Amino acid sequence: ATPRRAAPRRDAAPPAPRMAWRRLAALFGMVQARPVAAGPGFRVRFDVETASGPGSFTVRVEENWAPIGAKRFRELVDSSYFDNTRFFRVIPSFMVQFGLSGDPKVSAQWDPIQDDPVTQSNKPGYITFAKTGAPNSRTTQLFINYVDNARLDGMGFAPFGEVEGEGMKVVKQIFNCGEKPNQGMIKSQGNAYLDKDFPQLSKILSAKVVPDAADAGEEKDL
Repeated sequence: ATPRRAAPRRDAAPPAPRMAWRRLAALFGMVQARPVAAGPGFRVRFDVETASGPGSFTVRVEENWAPIGAKRFRELVDSSYFDNTRFFRVIPSFMVQFGLSGDPKVSAQWDPIQDDPVTQSNKPGYITFAKTGAPNSRTTQLFINYVDNARLDGMGFAPFGEVEGEGMKVVKQIFNCGEKPNQGMIKSQGNAYLDKDFPQLSKILSAKVVPDAADAGEEKDL
């Protein structure tokens, strides 16, 4: 699902903010999200190259927040799916999106997964799978909320984890490319298209599971 600035299926992403949606969120969107106690989970460390240089941040996944999404995220990380991919959609007042492989054949291998109930609100630093307007349309694309996007809760965007500690300082240094990269071109040409037309994009060097907070290390400030 893509922000309402774009066509619904052009890219899997949340709709960009609109005042009407904010008013509706106050009535409905936030009602759906309900607190869930922390339970089983894991951490993933992202080593990245941003507009300010190299850095890293760690995502803590809470498996009981959105079990299906958490499982797919673990599968993607374990397969090194995110290594050498780009942050291709960045709206500082909204979110940063990633999750299209640099190799089009790899992206095409991942089938959609079932939706999870929304148990957590889309708070700043929370990570969520992107989806189209259709049910059960999550695949590989993710976004990290830059701001409080509670309006997305009632639209079925289910957070499954959050950026730990000072990690958002690094996330906010991701190059602001707006919505210029064409997701259809990324899907068909991968990094060949992005490196040619958008060489300044921030990239994920690697994403790996770390055993615990101590092993994850502190995020590198930029």
